[in-house]
Amino acid sequence: MSELSQRPESPVVGETIPHESAALHVTGRALYTDDLTPRTKSVLHAWPVQSPHAHARVTALRPAAAYDEPGVVRVLTADDVPGVNDSGIKHDEPLFPSEVMYHGQAVCWVLAETPEAARRGAGRVEVDYEPLPALLTIHDAIAAESFQGARPTAGRGDVEAALARAPHVFEGETEMAGQEHFYLETQTSLADVDDGGQVFVQSSTQHPSETQEVVAHVLGLASHAVTVQCLRMGGGFGGKEVQANGYAAVAALGATLTGRPVRVRLNRTQDFTMTGKRHGFHATWRVGFDDDGHLLALDTTLTSDGGWSLDLSEAVLARAVCHVDNAYWIPDVRIHGRVAKTHKTSQTAFRGFGGPQGMLVLEDVLGRCAPLLGIDPLQLRRRNFYAEGQETPYGQPVRHAARAVTAWDQVLTTGDVAGRAREIAEFNAGHPYTKRALAVTPVKFGISFNFTPLNQAGALVHVYKDGSVLVNHGGTEMGQGLHTKVLQVAATALGVPLARVRLAPTRTDKVPNTSATAASSGSDLNGAAIKNACEQIRTRLAEVDAGRDLPWEKLVGEAYLARVPLFAAGYYRTEGLSWDATTFRGSPFKYFAYGAAAAEVEVDGFTGAYRTRRVDIVHDVGDSLSPLVDLGQIEGGFVQGVGWLTLEDLRWETTHDGAHPERHGRLSTQAASTYKLPSFAEMPEVFNVAMLEQAHEDGAVYGAKAVGEPPLMLAFSVREALRQACAAFGPAGTSVDLPSPATPEAVYWALDEARQAAVAPEPAGA
Repeated sequence: MSELSQRPESPVVGETIPHESAALHVTGRALYTDDLTPRTKSVLHAWPVQSPHAHARVTALRPAAAYDEPGVVRVLTADDVPGVNDSGIKHDEPLFPSEVMYHGQAVCWVLAETPEAARRGAGRVEVDYEPLPALLTIHDAIAAESFQGARPTAGRGDVEAALARAPHVFEGETEMAGQEHFYLETQTSLADVDDGGQVFVQSSTQHPSETQEVVAHVLGLASHAVTVQCLRMGGGFGGKEVQANGYAAVAALGATLTGRPVRVRLNRTQDFTMTGKRHGFHATWRVGFDDDGHLLALDTTLTSDGGWSLDLSEAVLARAVCHVDNAYWIPDVRIHGRVAKTHKTSQTAFRGFGGPQGMLVLEDVLGRCAPLLGIDPLQLRRRNFYAEGQETPYGQPVRHAARAVTAWDQVLTTGDVAGRAREIAEFNAGHPYTKRALAVTPVKFGISFNFTPLNQAGALVHVYKDGSVLVNHGGTEMGQGLHTKVLQVAATALGVPLARVRLAPTRTDKVPNTSATAASSGSDLNGAAIKNACEQIRTRLAEVDAGRDLPWEKLVGEAYLARVPLFAAGYYRTEGLSWDATTFRGSPFKYFAYGAAAAEVEVDGFTGAYRTRRVDIVHDVGDSLSPLVDLGQIEGGFVQGVGWLTLEDLRWETTHDGAHPERHGRLSTQAASTYKLPSFAEMPEVFNVAMLEQAHEDGAVYGAKAVGEPPLMLAFSVREALRQACAAFGPAGTSVDLPSPATPEAVYWALDEARQAAVAPEPAGA
């Protein structure tokens, strides 16, 4: 057991406590960025002038008429930018574009005394456009060879030879849609400038340091002239990892030019139409099996829909490529990846960061091929699990592979999978118009940023003379419970009650050069940095105590009188990582998180409507830092995954016939009325969640594992159960190609196709 993972006696970590802001959340007293607006004097409100074209050249911009609207103070255009007119991390996203690249892109911003005045002023701005051809689907982009960024390849062995000798070879295509983040708090920033020219930005951002850099970049300032603070976010899910930057830059630019605070807050429709989504993916594949169903070879090409700019698409694709294998050993494998460029919002990070899309490819392959091989899908999956000593296609040893088996076996046992499978067979035999199915799927998810330099964190810990403690770290809170875990880590490391520790908001003048709170690494990185700072202080206090075992408050008082520093800056970097992005080889992940889920569904043969009758989950969180928080993350991640796979259907309008050209490329699902989210109605009727026991993770803070992203992929079990229920309407051996999302409509057509196979006449002469 490492020093980092070892726990003292009676630790605060591991205690079941509520979220540190739970009471504030449920009483409405929790402050978010936009709650600061009424507390700030003379705030100006920003409103975007959005393009009505998916792709067009801006030939003229005439803002003069906006000033005729009472209350309008300033119209921000490219001419106002003192620095660089770009807010993208790849320097390919003009803040004020001369060529619009998606329907709804902002070409300028109006500042006014009220939101309504800003809206009316934006309506008065005159813009001339020269429409240009637009690519709106991933298939259009592939046909036009419209790609951007790197095209990685990972693999090993001789795929062609393995496929040639495989007794069973199948090929096909898999396609999956994107997903709207739908965080409760939309993109929001509030910026001000003090009398010394210091820019202060309150931002709903997952990455304050990068927001700071982009704001400084746009304003032509050094980073030390910009401070960014994030109080908390009302959800993020990856959507505020980089895409908060541009809105913060608009607010900061407006505040700099007007000398007044400027608020940018997108309404829900604007957030839908202006911000990126989870990447949709398309995959082609060829796969080979032996007679016993063991995978022999896989050749696949993944194409992600990156939208109009790169954003994080290269990194998302890299993680997708690294997760195609999921929990399965493939002896000979070749995985190509590429990013399509389309005229849609720039797709971005979303919980799982490409991992779910990569995994879904192989899960889809196994689900479709199992009936063709005559093997039960549960058995096909289990017999292809990794074993100790095997490596991923990119060369990383799969450590603790047996934990996937342990989680799988526990789900089979506690979920009574065998007994329920018999009951389902009996039910289906007596119900021709309703079918049930039960599916089990595993998860193996790598934890760390693929880009090694991001795996570092800092912290600042203050102990005051009265023994109270204030901690600050570089991670951001978006409801996931990071601050709760950090408080528990600090209390444990210092050996004080939790009530003695308070946490300050995340801001760049306290902890600099931070990484985004993303990749499920928030607790690993920031918790370890906090622990490091606390241990520095404990070491100093131990010298003062000299074995006397003084009470905490008395010890702190003596240390102050002895002029011993009672504060420390902590630091942590993840060791043991290596990654070559050129060869796509190395060990980019500190460890793998494992899990398994069993889902039972019932499908109506007349409508395709379905319900989830029961879900059993066993998930590996190591030695949990905060069990109640982890339980919420497992349940929430699973339900969000179910939404992506079965409900949430993004639709862009296409008018190739020339009718209504202003709608071409318009997002038609831009509100909760047209974009269906999971609700209580979609929750499993029985929902059992257990955390894998005896799963200590050596080398991680207090032996815990990350929990933010991996549970989302447990939702594959629901999709696979729907596939099997559809197949139950047809003859034995029916292979179902199920779209994603598997909406009731999609499920109906899939089951109807299976049903037609059951009644199809036999060929003449049979």
